[in-house]
Amino acid sequence: MPANTLRPLTGNEAIARGAWEAGVKVAAAYPGTPSTEILENLGSYPAEDVHAQWSTNEKVALDVAIGASFAGRRALAAMKHVGLNVAADAFMSQTYIGANGGLVLAVCDDPGIHSSQNEQDTRIYGALATVPILEPSDAQEALDFTRLAFDLSERFDTPVIVRGTTRLSHTRSPVRVGTRAEMPGLGFLEQPAKNVMIPAHARRRHATVLAREAKLKEYLEDAPINRWESGNPAIGVVTAGTCYPYVREVLPDASVLKLGASWPLPEGLLRRFCASVERVFVVEELEPVIEREMRALGLKVEGKAFFPREGELGPELVRAGFEKAGVLQPRPKSNAWAPEPLVRPPVLCAGCPHISSFMAVRASGARVAGDIGCYTLACLDPLRGIDTTVSMGSSIGNAIGMVKAGETRPVVATIGDSTFLHAGIPGLIDAVYNQANLTVLLLDNHITAMTGGQDHPGTGKTLRGEETAKVDYEALVRAIGIKWVRTVDSYDLAAMYQQLREAIAYRGVAVLIANRPCVLDPVKIKGPALQVDTAECNACQACMNLGCPAMSWGTETFEGRHKIRIDQSLCIGCTLCAQVCTVDCIQPAAEVRQ
Repeated sequence: MPANTLRPLTGNEAIARGAWEAGVKVAAAYPGTPSTEILENLGSYPAEDVHAQWSTNEKVALDVAIGASFAGRRALAAMKHVGLNVAADAFMSQTYIGANGGLVLAVCDDPGIHSSQNEQDTRIYGALATVPILEPSDAQEALDFTRLAFDLSERFDTPVIVRGTTRLSHTRSPVRVGTRAEMPGLGFLEQPAKNVMIPAHARRRHATVLAREAKLKEYLEDAPINRWESGNPAIGVVTAGTCYPYVREVLPDASVLKLGASWPLPEGLLRRFCASVERVFVVEELEPVIEREMRALGLKVEGKAFFPREGELGPELVRAGFEKAGVLQPRPKSNAWAPEPLVRPPVLCAGCPHISSFMAVRASGARVAGDIGCYTLACLDPLRGIDTTVSMGSSIGNAIGMVKAGETRPVVATIGDSTFLHAGIPGLIDAVYNQANLTVLLLDNHITAMTGGQDHPGTGKTLRGEETAKVDYEALVRAIGIKWVRTVDSYDLAAMYQQLREAIAYRGVAVLIANRPCVLDPVKIKGPALQVDTAECNACQACMNLGCPAMSWGTETFEGRHKIRIDQSLCIGCTLCAQVCTVDCIQPAAEVRQ
């Protein structure tokens, strides 16, 4: 992409471009929606410019970036909001150490919980760590602020967070791109008192952190990333990030102070703005971070009384808040008929190899500790195969706790291959060490499927598609000390049922590896489609227990029950439905040739 051209980029693409233009040398991430595309895009830039890698988890990714910063090179770690929880230990220490080469964390929050287990406000982490948080409002600012973040990191000797959100990450807007700044390596900084966080050093560094905060506040007083837009003095709005365009759409004539950084706050600028208007509102997504700080300064502001602390904001919610506050006249209520949306519950893909695993789990009658991945959908009808899900890698530890607490049912932990490598291995070691009687069902679909098919150490390929070492799960599990380890084909339903029964019957820790590639990523797998011989179908509904989206009820009936039909455009020929059919009425739609 040549410099000075205008291109439509998503926020994630713009962050990647901004990092590349800033001269980033090392970038690492664990895929997590909505942040995934940042590293995917950085991996498309020349390898001689930037080393881009998938790491086993977010802490490792940040540790890699920290190492590059120690070596005097600019480095980026990208993650979603819950990923920062995983990286928090290193992050909280690094804020004391600071940065040699520029160190930037691109953290994408998920207001509205589109694809996460919770809503979290990364700005609270930034305030806790006393590091600056830049909040771009569109893709152009995502590029510009990312470039600036590296400069600020080196200028103020600090990690810097660039906070995105789902809306910024995945919405396109025009961006004028620039050229790459080739940054010379700064070399390793030989200062153990700065780099080694033993208590004696950390005590002195804490004072440095507080002094740095004061310098950052002074810089932000007149920093160009803050924008004061004068308007009607009756109403003033302080806002940041993607809330800014919502405010501008709803209140085009208001006075607006758009903050480019939500931490630390420029006290003098805020006081001057508040003095220039009669009534001040803070519009921010999720927690009242800016509002609380302004109240602590003694400023009279309004905010979360009118704008929700939960969910994703948008023009409609912002307008409703200003109507509630009496700033805007309520719109007349419309009694026009509106169509009711068709409820479409999320389901696993047609032919998903996890389907058979959870059919077997449900039939076992076990208490099931689930984990984070596509397979979490197995908690819903018709599979109903998961009882708990907490966070990445929690399933095995949760299962240990259930066993030790005296759970009367057999206990099974289900975990995907990428999640197992991310955070499941310590739990499995703990299970062996503490002699827990449980079964681990390792769902190996050969990819990080939920975030779009990214590679990991179990695939044998790097982010750039290069061949590399591949984890042998059976060897890894045996090395931990587990005696009962078997691998089963997820499409062999009878074997899956039998092997799971044997694993549960084993006294001790048993690991059953369900082995089949994802049917969608990185390529769509499609075999000969199947069809139902309607004349033979007795409407027993057994195949509908799969929850396969290729199957639905037809118009013909048998004894008052609807017979089944298969959408051949969706069917991938996994044969699971044929294996459960009680009358053998499901057959290939066309002749199968070897």
